[in-house]
Amino acid sequence: MARKPKVVITDHDYGDLDIEQSILESAGARIVALQAKSEEELFEEVRDCDAVINQYARVGAATIAQMERCRVIARYGVGIDIVDVEAATRKGILVTNVRDYCTDEVADHAIALWLALARKLFKYNSATHKGIWRWQEGQPVHRLDGRVMGIVSFGKIGQAIARRAKAFGVAIIAYDPYLAEGVAEALGVGRVGKEEILQRSDYLMMQVPMTPETHYFLGEAEFARMKWGAIIVNTGRGPTIDSRALCQALTEGHIAGAGLDDIEEEPAKLRAWSPADNPLFSLDNVIVTSHVAYYSEESIRLARETAASEVARVLRGERPLNPVNEVAPEPGAR
Repeated sequence: MARKPKVVITDHDYGDLDIEQSILESAGARIVALQAKSEEELFEEVRDCDAVINQYARVGAATIAQMERCRVIARYGVGIDIVDVEAATRKGILVTNVRDYCTDEVADHAIALWLALARKLFKYNSATHKGIWRWQEGQPVHRLDGRVMGIVSFGKIGQAIARRAKAFGVAIIAYDPYLAEGVAEALGVGRVGKEEILQRSDYLMMQVPMTPETHYFLGEAEFARMKWGAIIVNTGRGPTIDSRALCQALTEGHIAGAGLDDIEEEPAKLRAWSPADNPLFSLDNVIVTSHVAYYSEESIRLARETAASEVARVLRGERPLNPVNEVAPEPGAR
């Protein structure tokens, strides 16, 4: 009896794997599902696997070194910072991701966090629930029209945020050292350097991928250079902001509010976590959501279908649609 290709799903929080099962079984594969929180928990199962799909669990060089026959590592999302792409490439393993599946969701979420903070919705809601009915409870609230929004990282999501924000009359500037010439200008967005975006922004929208260069993109020195009373929204990676420096800036009032879709410690990647570990959760001018900006029923389904389909293509000897790296094609690959 022919051996079925083995697909290891490192971790998932979808409740079931019916979508993946349907796609991968049609490609003749079998699934081994784990809920790994460390690389060591992957070693035994990945040794003889043909493919890996991961959500939050890191697939680093130590895990890749254990692989004897793996052909593809597929991410459930866009970011590839939790896969050691260089180690995979050296071993001839393809890495894929899911692109453009949640652009609208993340942009909508960023705008929602911005408006909630700018209009002090949570503060007013808390007051009215306590029987306090005063417009002064949220003071000061400023008109949006004419103020400056800075967007850090101006890819598809950053551009979607800009298109939405324009309706509110804000002037928009962007910082992205990797952006092609003319992209920002075509949307009526001014392109500036890091120093200028920090100094000019009333609202700073962070949509920054996690790389060694972007770790603590915002820290104590950056907050000190920002406008007094600025608002920060982060729908990118949590570790791009130094939590303790942000907490200090918020406590001192230099930063008026922060909307965070993830925090520095990235709780989904931890075995155990408590909000008591992070002082940001003690502040009433902070909104934190549980890394859900990408979420809608439609986007989740698309991510799962895409990741599983990429694995199925590779197992059938076809080229994936969303390769992150380049490896030598297998004999007979189309």
